[in-house]
Amino acid sequence: MEKDPVCGMTVDPARAAGSSVYGGKTYHFCSVSCKSTFDRSPARYAK
Repeated sequence: MEKDPVCGMTVDPARAAGSSVYGGKTYHFCSVSCKSTFDRSPARYAK
């Protein structure tokens, strides 16, 4: 299980609504909306 970096929800990578790679790490999202938010400003959400 992974944590959506935008909303903090726990996400199963196999069922994630999407994923993005930033800084060599893959981030998984609970919704397309969270993915879009992350993609607009990844440095804000990547930890």
